[in-house]
Amino acid sequence: MATTRIIPMHITKGKTLAQSISDRTDYGLNPEKTNNGELTSAYACDPRSFASEVLISKRQYRHFTGKDEKNDVLVYQVRQSFKPGEVTPEEANQIGYDFASRFLKGKHAFFVCTHTDKAHIHNHIYWNAVTLDCKRKFRDFRRSGRAVARLSDLICTEHQLSVIEKPQRGSSAYNKWHGYQGKPSHRELLRIAIDDALEQKPHDFNAFLALLSEQGFQVKNGKHLTFVRADFKQNIRMYTLGDAYSEDTIRAVIKGQRIHQPKKRRTVWDKTRPQTIIDIQAKLAAGMGEGYRRWATVENLKRMAKTKLYMDEHGFSYEAMTERKTVLAAKEKELSAKITEAQNRVAEINVLKTHIVNYSKTRDVYVDYRKSGYSKRYLEEHEPDIIIHKAAKKAFDELGLKKLPTIKSLQVEFAEKLTMKKEAYAELKRVRDELRDLAVHTANYEELRDLEEREKRKEKEHGRE
Repeated sequence: MATTRIIPMHITKGKTLAQSISDRTDYGLNPEKTNNGELTSAYACDPRSFASEVLISKRQYRHFTGKDEKNDVLVYQVRQSFKPGEVTPEEANQIGYDFASRFLKGKHAFFVCTHTDKAHIHNHIYWNAVTLDCKRKFRDFRRSGRAVARLSDLICTEHQLSVIEKPQRGSSAYNKWHGYQGKPSHRELLRIAIDDALEQKPHDFNAFLALLSEQGFQVKNGKHLTFVRADFKQNIRMYTLGDAYSEDTIRAVIKGQRIHQPKKRRTVWDKTRPQTIIDIQAKLAAGMGEGYRRWATVENLKRMAKTKLYMDEHGFSYEAMTERKTVLAAKEKELSAKITEAQNRVAEINVLKTHIVNYSKTRDVYVDYRKSGYSKRYLEEHEPDIIIHKAAKKAFDELGLKKLPTIKSLQVEFAEKLTMKKEAYAELKRVRDELRDLAVHTANYEELRDLEEREKRKEKEHGRE
């Protein structure tokens, strides 16, 4: 599941164009957040000289079109945040790169930075507002935010991640929309408890309060109806839960005068996925009541049955499942390394192609700069071109290139690596899916085995008596 937000970036008051861009992109490129830069990928640009490349493309756009727009958008950014524990940093970066490739259709230079400094892994995706041919600009069209969200959801679905159903934006940060809930709030827990209580059709309001009491919520008398729970630091007044959960509304629902409409849980879960057996005793100790115990008992029987059915269908014993997990874990590691190698080379080719083009475009300017005796005045007039030329030369030196490859040969290798990466990734998803199922069914079998052993011990002890 990923939430998205598109952000246009203008020139900052009191700063130059280059400073305005660098201030934003330097945050994304922070090595402490991107595992020393390993979680950064780029297309048709070098993130290190991105600001200068934007300035040159803007100048060429002005030359081609004759337009000199004031306070126009320099760079666009999309933030893409994932649910904790659902995606690896490498997979998140791949999703961000796939999103930018498909959304921009290869017309804009972009780079993706994946941050791991918070509980939710998230991407910062930056792209040049000017197209690669410098003749057009990206326009933040009407409902572009919706288009971004839909494409992001589509790619997440392809990666078999959960998505947000009917997301709603409010004043909260992008990583705290409804649908993304790393941990339910206390009010949300109370709403869930109310939903469960109403499902049991209490005959009056006192019976309703008794059902909530079974789940750990006690009523405190006072001016307002207030709920208290031992593990909550603050009490919750019922009127703060919203109109659908007010005292008058709940009373009307119990009397049959209204239909209860629970607050929507916007995360779409795949109900076909196997689930581990519920630790009922732990839940009861946490405050859940008798109604929850009855439901969980039946639910556990269903989950155990699914595990037995899975083992029968695949002809697995417990030992065979364990052995299969070991084989798949090794395969997962192998495929991940293969994808990382291909991704790194794809990113390297993109940067190299950009440097070759930039080197060719700025060569004459740098030759004149050298002939001028490295004049400071000449540097001030042609600083963006000179910076890009130096960046290209430095990249060639770091790669140890004595002879530059042709653009055509790089394009052929790029296509080969991209195909290899896509095939390996499709296989990796299948491996991870099977590993996830095996992990759940193995855990369920162990629980079922322990339960049977406990029952046998009880029977023996009972027979001795």
